[in-house]
Amino acid sequence: MSGRRPGMRPDARLLLASAEVARAFTIASFAAVFGASAIRGLAGGVTYATVLVGLCLLGGAILIARRREIELLHLAPTTLLVFVIWAGASVLWSTDAARSAAGWAALVGVSFLGIVIGHVRDAHQSVRALGDVLRWALGASLALEVLSGILWDTPIPFLGIRGDIAELGPVQGLFGSRNDLGVVTVIALLTFLVEWRTRSVRPATAVASVTLAAVLALLSGSPTVIVVAVMTGLAAVALALVRALPPRRRRVVQLCLGVGVALLLAFAWARRSAIATALDGRADLSLRTDLWGEILRFSDYRPVVGFGWFGPWAPGEAPFSALNFILDQQHASALNAYLDVLLQLGWAGLIVFLVLCALALARAWLVAGERRAVVHTWAPLTLVALLTVSLFESSVLSGAGLLLLVLCAVRAGQSRSWRERLERRDDAVTE
Repeated sequence: MSGRRPGMRPDARLLLASAEVARAFTIASFAAVFGASAIRGLAGGVTYATVLVGLCLLGGAILIARRREIELLHLAPTTLLVFVIWAGASVLWSTDAARSAAGWAALVGVSFLGIVIGHVRDAHQSVRALGDVLRWALGASLALEVLSGILWDTPIPFLGIRGDIAELGPVQGLFGSRNDLGVVTVIALLTFLVEWRTRSVRPATAVASVTLAAVLALLSGSPTVIVVAVMTGLAAVALALVRALPPRRRRVVQLCLGVGVALLLAFAWARRSAIATALDGRADLSLRTDLWGEILRFSDYRPVVGFGWFGPWAPGEAPFSALNFILDQQHASALNAYLDVLLQLGWAGLIVFLVLCALALARAWLVAGERRAVVHTWAPLTLVALLTVSLFESSVLSGAGLLLLVLCAVRAGQSRSWRERLERRDDAVTE
């Protein structure tokens, strides 16, 4: 009799550990999460949840097949694990345990997909897969907008397409809202430009991709696009200057940049009332500032632990229903990721979330500054875009925004984590 223990068959293990399956899994995960709004519109939320569960099961099988390549200690950043655990614990004091558990399951599912992608594909392969998915998604969005607004002259309600392209927008594409489309176009522009610089695609494909993303960014009419694009552009210039410096001067410049950003954030927080007052005079931001003021007032009722994790707001649940009733609005989020975390997980959750974002950005920035390959600039610049848009939207807490945040955090942590430094120190002692 064979002495082989029962378990995964060798041929199945080899298939799951193959590069082809890893690439297919990555493309399918990006397509499912970025196409979440379209999937829900076409087939409902249960179908999307089923797709997400299936991808998570496949991702788990891939990790098992590659278990000799992956150490459990390096699986995910500690701050990400703490944030997810705290969000799960909030189910215990949530106003609706069932809905809160469902929101937490979505958080875990999307985060797990990001973790798997971060371990089975390198930086270049991840960018290529994301570029391919975004090209198809933006191309399909433009085609459907033309069909709806010009050829058919009628909206497509189940996809959220209003058919306003003949009036030059705003358009929504397959992403449900103009703001979501605007964020995707900024990420797409960054991804396509990195592909262009790394010569991952043909020049004609790169030019067409950048043009497509730029056109849809303009047609989206999203007020956040300009702010996110400007901040990402400034970060790109700063990163390019850092990468051009000799190594001996790079550390000092990095430190000065970090201190400068910290002081700027501290000043903005100290002057938050004056800034809010100035912004409140603008019609397009008055609704946001009214909402943010009420959220800060409500968060005082549960300042440390929050009201429980839901992710996107659950209709009819406290405190979301109370906020919408007071403002006579129908908001589905806080329109600010940081305030959303504060409301749902309290100051404890917000501190963990801020540490997660800050460490991910710092690590990714340092890696991009030290390594010459252009592809390493994608992670820090993507994080800058995500953290900037988080001032105006809560998309980074779910769906595509969360997937990219986790992927960037995992990618940066693989090279700059405390575990890596500890292992190098142990190896040096052993030698």
